[in-house]
Amino acid sequence: MINPSKKGKTKMQSFALNTIFILISLSSLSIVVSSSKPLNPCNVDFLRTQAYRQMQHQTNTTQCKKLSSLQAQFAWNYHKTSHNQTQLNILIGTKLITTTGWLAWGINPDLPRMVGTRAIIAVKVPNQITPSVNTYNITKDVQLGCKLQPSGIDFMVQNKTVVDDTDVGLFYVFATLVLPQTYNVSSLNHVWQVGYCVDGLEPKMHEASLGNLDSKEVLDLETGDCQNIGQHRRHMRKIHGILNIVGWGTLMPIGVIVARYFKQFPIKLDPCWYYFHYSCQVVGYILGTAGWGLGLFLGHESKYYTFHSHRILGICIFGFTTLQVTQILAFQFKPTQEDEYRKHWNVYHHFLGYALIVMIPVNIYKGIKILKPDNITWKWTYNGILVLLGVVVLAFEIVTWAVFLYKKCCKKTVEESSQKSVETEEDNKVQTKEGSSPRRIEVQE
Repeated sequence: MINPSKKGKTKMQSFALNTIFILISLSSLSIVVSSSKPLNPCNVDFLRTQAYRQMQHQTNTTQCKKLSSLQAQFAWNYHKTSHNQTQLNILIGTKLITTTGWLAWGINPDLPRMVGTRAIIAVKVPNQITPSVNTYNITKDVQLGCKLQPSGIDFMVQNKTVVDDTDVGLFYVFATLVLPQTYNVSSLNHVWQVGYCVDGLEPKMHEASLGNLDSKEVLDLETGDCQNIGQHRRHMRKIHGILNIVGWGTLMPIGVIVARYFKQFPIKLDPCWYYFHYSCQVVGYILGTAGWGLGLFLGHESKYYTFHSHRILGICIFGFTTLQVTQILAFQFKPTQEDEYRKHWNVYHHFLGYALIVMIPVNIYKGIKILKPDNITWKWTYNGILVLLGVVVLAFEIVTWAVFLYKKCCKKTVEESSQKSVETEEDNKVQTKEGSSPRRIEVQE
């Protein structure tokens, strides 16, 4: 005969695995759907620039699109030369209204990433009439903090022009590239970047925001189709955030609420409270761990830009939740109520639980902060979840204290009544010994 409790746990675990499978399938589908996106037309100010009009005058095959981050816009046209090389004209611009800053664009023959990029960087500093523009090799040493100096690259760059149009707030660079056959125009890895810190004419490190990390894509110069690497990462971050908010940030606190208020006092639902507590903790752990694993993958993909406090807190939360859930699953090792070690086990279990209640919201808010400026919806959604959980806890606390005080008051009244009854009986015994008739005193509660 099957134990009903084991049967219920098996169903719960099966439900959790199905939930994970559905979420992973949806995330994969969203990535496939977003892998190729149509052109997002440039705005009017960019289309009216002199450089863009010249490109259109040269050929009517000029294409233009808004890039996915840093408010950048990109235009290009190309043709094959007699030596079977590719002559590529590019124009990239962005809003750079500060007096100091730099704009970079480049192509990478290997992968869509910054390390290994052959870049064109335009730098503007105060009191400079014309911003400077040079070619650079972005090496791993540069990512680690070494100086970025102008250098030659493995293809020819001609007609480098940079314009700071303060009237419309556009800063843009035009250049003509002569690419060897090793560069595939149907799958060109191109990256772009914006920074606001300059030391002389040396561009310094840009911000480590997600917009800066997502500024790369694989572009088909002929059709304009692109594989947006940053868009893939944004979808994965959404899945990461949803899994952790639902798993660690919602289900686990609900499991704590159930254990606190339905185990014995003020409402006793034995043993139903344990199964619900068990389900919330295990499903929350599975979802949160899946989100944590996805977060580690995202961190590995951007290993030069690490959000240290968010990462360390995430690892600690995973470790603590693993210990908590292991205690629940390995219930045969749990000390009994009569065991002398039970009180130590309770202290340990409660300490980890309440530590997680503090650490989880802190880390979720750290993750939401990383999503700036697209984090308003995330912030208010999680604020709503915390407020709802807080209202539930406050209501149960009020009920708990009301029941406790009521029972304490009733107990005190009963004790006083018992004391009066004892005193009356003793008084009657004394009067009987003295020969007087006993008094009957009625005590009304």
